[in-house]
Amino acid sequence: MNPPSYLDAVPTEALYEALRPVTIPPSSKYARFTNWSGTFTCSPLAVFEPESEHQCKLILELARREGKVVRAVGVGHSPSDLACTTGFMLRTTKLDRVLQVNVDKQYVIAEAGITLEALHDHLAQHGLAMINVGSISDQTLGGIVTTATHGTGINYGVISTNVMALTLLLADGSHIFCSRTERSDLFVASICGLGSTGLILNVTLQVEPAFRLREVREMHSFHDAIRQLHSFIHASQHVRLWWYPTADRVRVSSADRTVEPCKSVGNWFWDSFLAYHVTLFLLFVSRYVPSLVIFVGRFAAWLTSGYVVAIDTSHRIFNLECGFPQRTTEWAIPYENTQACLEDLHTWLKREVDDPRGLRPHFPIEIRFSDSDDIWLSPSSGRKTCWIGIVQYKPYGFNVPYRKLFAHFEAILEQHGGRPHWAKAHGLRPDALRRLYPHFDDFVQVLQEVDPKGMFRNEYVQRHIFGREEKEFDGRVFKRYKPSQRM
Repeated sequence: MNPPSYLDAVPTEALYEALRPVTIPPSSKYARFTNWSGTFTCSPLAVFEPESEHQCKLILELARREGKVVRAVGVGHSPSDLACTTGFMLRTTKLDRVLQVNVDKQYVIAEAGITLEALHDHLAQHGLAMINVGSISDQTLGGIVTTATHGTGINYGVISTNVMALTLLLADGSHIFCSRTERSDLFVASICGLGSTGLILNVTLQVEPAFRLREVREMHSFHDAIRQLHSFIHASQHVRLWWYPTADRVRVSSADRTVEPCKSVGNWFWDSFLAYHVTLFLLFVSRYVPSLVIFVGRFAAWLTSGYVVAIDTSHRIFNLECGFPQRTTEWAIPYENTQACLEDLHTWLKREVDDPRGLRPHFPIEIRFSDSDDIWLSPSSGRKTCWIGIVQYKPYGFNVPYRKLFAHFEAILEQHGGRPHWAKAHGLRPDALRRLYPHFDDFVQVLQEVDPKGMFRNEYVQRHIFGREEKEFDGRVFKRYKPSQRM
């Protein structure tokens, strides 16, 4: 039995009244949630935007009494329905303070709702920086931790490996600190926990002295890039590849820490007018003339074909312009399977491009790398990893065919031991995930211990972790991902 709480004596009506200042009214545009890419949407029963731990406790207490699910949401950048719920939504927008910066021991304690962009600014004021960053910094710190979001670098782990400790509110309202040495099972479950272990309040993150990166970008033929792949990956600290399948070309980006002064390479005409506006328009036209996609891909490869050296603050090199709203899927395979997997993808995509009725992949296919880790549900758990992600853009918000393309892509990645990125839509269920993750049942056991009634289990968690399919809501809640169905 849980110990008595000071909230036990508070009437439910008083809880609603106390939460009224942080409850988003139904008439607000924020009362309905749509993710960044516009691919999933939901109408929560209530949306709260707390500003303190006390208000978070009130929300959890109300959810316990009403028997509702609570879903914490940051900025909604995940392209899947991971953030969607028909219960209570807790937006972490105002839980975004930096609580402590320790320059000597090189760590920061920040609330989970802070965006990486804001965290970069705070760290820079103290001469510090994150050790590794993904392709964007729009997400919240809590969001990247719960999904084991990654950057690139064969000797650098997913960002969750830099987490030293967490402060959580559990389903029973208890305030818990966990780390590698204190409640370690809860900690390892939570640093890739899909938001299902509890509400993350604070994250203690290992950082390093601020640094600049020198990035070299050069274009290679596909076969030359694959033949030299191992050398490229180990020659620099942070390597990522951009594959343009319709052009049969790969841009290799290699970045290393440097003390050289910054060197800007931005160009409005190339980077904004041609690469963004012209490309976007051509993608829109290709909705009606599918064969044009081949030309657009080759045009994009031509735009990025030059030899470029850029030097800048670390996160500005790590990050890139996301471009247009998009559908995307990304899978992680064992590093040793990289060349064979890419060759299989190349054979398939060349066949599609050569076929007048074939699928028309967009570009580029992003290829990144990470070190192995011991996080139970991390796609890099137990193995050095290659991450391969594809996109289908939504020019001006309009849909394009993607389901059949993604289904073929996923089938090839699965054959090579692929594990899906948790923040992106996929079709795997518990039986398949249990085979991929040796500690899957350990994770489920922690959930049963800390949240036996499933307060933090939204539809995504119920579907993928517990195998429970949500019912249809007459299209009101969110779109379901069906890999076998064409758009």
